[in-house]
Amino acid sequence: MPGTFDRTRGRALTRAVSPDFSSAVSNFFNTRPPNYEAAKGSQEAYFAALRAHGTEVITLPAIPGYPDCSFTEDTAVIIDDKAVIPNLGHPSRDGEQDSIADFLSEDFEIVRMPKGATLDGGDVVFYDDRFLVGISTRTNQRGAVFLADQANKSGFDVQLFDVPKNTLHLTTVCSSPRPGTIIASVGYLKESDLSFAEEVVWIPEDEGYASNTIAYRDRIIIPEGYKKARRLMLDSGFSVTTVEMSEFREVDASLTCLSVFIG
Repeated sequence: MPGTFDRTRGRALTRAVSPDFSSAVSNFFNTRPPNYEAAKGSQEAYFAALRAHGTEVITLPAIPGYPDCSFTEDTAVIIDDKAVIPNLGHPSRDGEQDSIADFLSEDFEIVRMPKGATLDGGDVVFYDDRFLVGISTRTNQRGAVFLADQANKSGFDVQLFDVPKNTLHLTTVCSSPRPGTIIASVGYLKESDLSFAEEVVWIPEDEGYASNTIAYRDRIIIPEGYKKARRLMLDSGFSVTTVEMSEFREVDASLTCLSVFIG
């Protein structure tokens, strides 16, 4: 029997922005140094948007010396009653996942990834009965295969993708806001890659950042300032909430990066 991913988003496990935020790893979107105080304000607006949609927000303290620590999505992948704790793909982030695992161990079986396998949770998109897993500069073949094995054991299919070198994660250019629907950026994924989806909403490449979304049935959260993407969401039947994300974009982070959703 195939698995069915829980889309309820009852709780979000998050972490406060690090005072060292200006040193966060950035290779793609960065145009200027990010601002710590502005990022804190954006995170509070993000929390408010989640709460307005019924999500309980749990916030762990920042970890000194870890400028990327607020990007909790990367630190765990929830598969039913298991939490897969990966070896993160950038060495500066190793250690962020330990306190996440401690918290999740109260409700989930903790599954640790073996040495030599790397994966960021940002390379994992949940789509109905399957996991879409990107192989990227952060997620290697061994990490993707290990996660696929864990997903298969829980009844989920897995589809592997090669993430283009000009983007960080699969979730940077792709999300699944509701059953049957994929939102994807033009220029990164091909129609043939997503032939399994009932509906694909293609976001113009110049607004591709808005293809990373968080949704609650037909209500969707997208980053602020992407007018064409917003119109496409409305035309697809979503009501739209926007959140200012420019500081996080400077360090290659998107909406989903800021949470691990735990049902």
